[in-house]
Amino acid sequence: MAEVDRTVMPDPRDVVIVGGGFAGLSAAVELAEAGFRVAVLERKPKLGGRAYSFQDPEGGDWIDNGQHVLMGCYTQTFDFLRKIGTYDKLEFRDRMEIEMIAPGGRQGRLKTGWLPGPLHMVSALMGFSLLSAGERMAVLAAGAWMMALGRFARKRLERMTVAAMLKDLHQSDNACKCFWFPLAIATLNEEPERASAALLAEVWRRAFFSRRRDSAFVYSTVGLSDLYCQAAQAYIEEHGGFVAAHTGVETLQMDGNHTVGCVRMRDGRKLEAANFIAAVPAGALLAMLSEPVAHDPFFARLAQLRLSPIICVHVWLDRDVTDCAFVGFIGSTTQWLFNKRVIFAQRGTEHGGYLSFVISGARALVDKSNEELLDLVLDDLHRMIPASREAKLLKALVIKEKQATIAPDCESDRLRPGAVTPIDNLFLAGDWIQTGLPATIESAVASGHAAAQAVKNRVGPISPVPTLE
Repeated sequence: MAEVDRTVMPDPRDVVIVGGGFAGLSAAVELAEAGFRVAVLERKPKLGGRAYSFQDPEGGDWIDNGQHVLMGCYTQTFDFLRKIGTYDKLEFRDRMEIEMIAPGGRQGRLKTGWLPGPLHMVSALMGFSLLSAGERMAVLAAGAWMMALGRFARKRLERMTVAAMLKDLHQSDNACKCFWFPLAIATLNEEPERASAALLAEVWRRAFFSRRRDSAFVYSTVGLSDLYCQAAQAYIEEHGGFVAAHTGVETLQMDGNHTVGCVRMRDGRKLEAANFIAAVPAGALLAMLSEPVAHDPFFARLAQLRLSPIICVHVWLDRDVTDCAFVGFIGSTTQWLFNKRVIFAQRGTEHGGYLSFVISGARALVDKSNEELLDLVLDDLHRMIPASREAKLLKALVIKEKQATIAPDCESDRLRPGAVTPIDNLFLAGDWIQTGLPATIESAVASGHAAAQAVKNRVGPISPVPTLE
């Protein structure tokens, strides 16, 4: 691949991928393996897109920008990591265990047993003390109905919110507050009154009511960026491609034949190819398109996609305040607590406590100051875990992702496009592409695979590129 030379036709093996997150890199790896010559262009100084990590310069802890957790059902993500050689950096917690704390000191634990799926979830719900015996049976019945509706009446679910569906399934206020709403917010990043019931049904089917291993929480033993960015880049380069960070694409330039001819970078350089994948958020894609293309109905609808923010507050204390790895707060603004010392087996007074708090669907809070958000999180912590009042705050970091994910409301989900576009050689990837899943890492990787497959279908069989020795 080289700068534009109109006297030479681009090689059909050449693919330019704009965006270096999970979607772009997974597409690039799959195409590189198949013999394509891939160029990945990332605007930011480092790869990772909206799923990245960085190291605390003082204590060395790895800080996740949004506390991403993988699940055992992320089969396409695991295939991608195996391919680039980092699957062994994952730690599987085969028995899902979540401590839920409600105001007034009420506690309940969702802990799966060793029974085969989906009986493991039945046993977890039967032992969940925050629900009455009748509520537990009603939750199981609702889950069964939700899967049936997802399979035989998905169109109906696509028009319903989570809250409306749960009302139709006769779920009590307590069951919604203590089980369904926390599940929906954690997996969809949206308030139940807005979120699509169809997406929750798909999460329930894949993650909670399938094989026991599918519901496992999976953590990276290294920083999230180290899990996939460097390894993917190495794989692409070993297969004849290249990756360039800090290389912003300004325009997808049309060649007049209803195809993209080249990308024009912000520094004026141009790069041509036979195929292009845009693995960037919808707003960034629209900004790269010429005005006539952006007004095509296929692309114009992308401007209607809503976004949902996530706030992550990292707190370092002088001591541990809980033995649990993962805690849900019920009836508070703060929704989830991740105990990083337990997750990464770094217990001990020499480490102190390192907690990560997550607030999903945080539209009403995202414009508050960092100081206000820290005070809010600490107030919730002290109320839910009174022992934390004795701990001394050493430092804190607030991260706001104002455009963290596409909003999984019914209308936005309906508007999500597929990988193939009206432009013959332009394909889309990203967690916001229609994969049937909410905007997760697995959705991003699935979209990357879909875009790569679309390129293969367009080009047909090719001769492989020799790998570098």
